[in-house]
Amino acid sequence: MVKITDNYLTDKKAFTDAGIKVPSYDIKQKTGATRWVHFGGGNLFRAFHAAIADRLLESGDLDAGIVVGETHDPDVVKGVYKQYDNRILRVITHEDGKFEKELFASVADADFFDQGNPDGWKKMFAIFENPALQLATFSITEKGYNLWDSQGNLIPVVQEDIKNGPEAPKNNMASLTALMFARFKAGKYPMALLSTDNFSQNGERLEKSVLTIAEGWEKNGLVPTEFVDYLKDDKTISFPLSMIDRITPNPSDTVSEQLSKDGFEDYKILHTPGHTNIAAFTNTEEVHYLVVEDDFPNGRPALEKAGVILTDRDTVNDADEMKVTTCLNPLHTALAVNGSLLGFNSIAKEVSDPDMLNLIKQIGYIEGLPVVKDPKVINPKEFIDQLVNKRLPNPYIPDMPQRIASDTSQKLAVRYGVTISHYVNDPKRNPADLNFIPLVLATWCRYLMAIDDQGKPFTPSPDPLLSELQPKVSDIKLGEKTDVHAHLKDILSNKSIFGHDLYEVGLGEKVENYFASQISGVGAVRKTLEDTLSKYAKQIN
Repeated sequence: MVKITDNYLTDKKAFTDAGIKVPSYDIKQKTGATRWVHFGGGNLFRAFHAAIADRLLESGDLDAGIVVGETHDPDVVKGVYKQYDNRILRVITHEDGKFEKELFASVADADFFDQGNPDGWKKMFAIFENPALQLATFSITEKGYNLWDSQGNLIPVVQEDIKNGPEAPKNNMASLTALMFARFKAGKYPMALLSTDNFSQNGERLEKSVLTIAEGWEKNGLVPTEFVDYLKDDKTISFPLSMIDRITPNPSDTVSEQLSKDGFEDYKILHTPGHTNIAAFTNTEEVHYLVVEDDFPNGRPALEKAGVILTDRDTVNDADEMKVTTCLNPLHTALAVNGSLLGFNSIAKEVSDPDMLNLIKQIGYIEGLPVVKDPKVINPKEFIDQLVNKRLPNPYIPDMPQRIASDTSQKLAVRYGVTISHYVNDPKRNPADLNFIPLVLATWCRYLMAIDDQGKPFTPSPDPLLSELQPKVSDIKLGEKTDVHAHLKDILSNKSIFGHDLYEVGLGEKVENYFASQISGVGAVRKTLEDTLSKYAKQIN
């Protein structure tokens, strides 16, 4: 048996016997000044960013480990960083059942970054006051950047932070801005703030949040105008864009059981009081991408030596649009709403269904791929090939349609609206030629009824518009004659949901017809899918 805290340099054989690759460096001997801080110590960081740092420590291109500032759950730091000497066991779960295990020692320190933890708070400020710091990366989820409510007003905690100034912030973005003010005061040192969260224009969102706080403080006379100028000067502070792609779900019971059989003692999964699932190990897929705008005013580690694609801003945008509007996210949403209605609880099982697989192929290859802009750094067709043949069918990536179905109303304008725009704006194309994208949009409307294809109620995944949209379809009964247009017209004409008034672009009636078919009785969702595939599906080379 081997524990993650055992000495991997002197007891390498014990790790090797358990099938675990170990580093050749001793992180305690990497005593350079901290160059890289990361906020958000969850599973994505542990599987991806920590691996990048590990490669650079191995090659000698990084002389100090990453310092992690966890911003969500203090028990993450206590339970899986401090307890395990900040080490991480990453398990890549290959689709053929092979588990690839590797130990990372690339985290130098981890603390809960909150004023309620004075030691961690002071240490982070000291790091930001040091000119050697080059970058801070973030994986705090999209909501971690948000300062506003649904009406566009600053939420109360942010209003308080702007009123009180940089001395005692509570919101994450205000705390970050306080760190930047400390760096400004220490010497106006440059650095990059790099969001690696999985949403479009992530760097711009981060910049907007930081500047909102800073400008609020300036307006209240709490910081000088020069501080805001410092943040806005791209020669001192940058907010690069990124596109990240690596499915990293919660720790898997299957992986935990296998690690125990392999002789790894620290196999147990921790369920914190804050409802975070984490472990000494993290499980992830083999395929991964990180495309980053190469804009680092204080220099950077040699990220390209660890597989990061460094490029210009336009290319990052193109790579992101490729993934989010064509090659991954629209396929995910199609599986999410269909899977929820048809009783699937696993993405891998769902794509083993020929109809489901054919549906996402029609959306990706036939309707999306012809209009996507090739970012050059990633081949769009090869990306979809990997997704449908390797990634989605992987039974060891325990992803669920119900998870992906969360917040669908917030995603449709990007995941499908952009492709619809390409058809609208190209004189050689006609959005009326789309068949499977409008079918998915109809399926989402059918999903809002919260009645599955067998006529049984189910609980939809969380979505901020459920309370507004569900009443519009709540009185519809399967098999009963219904004025579909009266029920759907307000939904399908809503440009904020779809990016278009679907009637104006010639798709509203088609969506209505699909929906009418889907509510014709029990089993009608499946029957409508089969009929549409039979009528419109094209051969894919």
